[in-house]
Amino acid sequence: MTDSEATDFAVVVFREESRWETELLPVRLTEDLDGLIHALRQMPGFGGTIGLVAVGDDFFVAIRVLGEEVMVFLSDVTASVEWVLARQVLEYLDIEVPDDDDDLDQVLPVGDMSIFTDLGLDEMELGAISGDLEAFPDEMLISIGEKLGFAIPLERALDSLA
Repeated sequence: MTDSEATDFAVVVFREESRWETELLPVRLTEDLDGLIHALRQMPGFGGTIGLVAVGDDFFVAIRVLGEEVMVFLSDVTASVEWVLARQVLEYLDIEVPDDDDDLDQVLPVGDMSIFTDLGLDEMELGAISGDLEAFPDEMLISIGEKLGFAIPLERALDSLA
């Protein structure tokens, strides 16, 4: 396992009997968007399921499945130059992968910025969280969990990785 694989994780978050639950997904899904979406469709959950993926120290992906609707958010479009999952997200969203010649210094999120609006996290807050250059992807996901009410079960799931 490489150092970056040691920090990669995928988690599913869902509501069961009015409380948030989390489960770790196989780490191989950090490189398989279709596999992630399929896994999320298999989980129970009132109000759909949420998939959260952190890859290395570089980026995160949030996926929300509500019935047939699939919403996808990528924290940094420039990650698609180096990472398989980020490239798959751009392909899913029908967005062109940036060239190495493009200005890759700026962190720009792409996808459904309103993915969590109905749960209490608006587009501006999601943009601010994903644009925090001082935070690692797992910390950004914990911040999202704090805003939506599932930080404790998410932290518990992540603690089990150590």
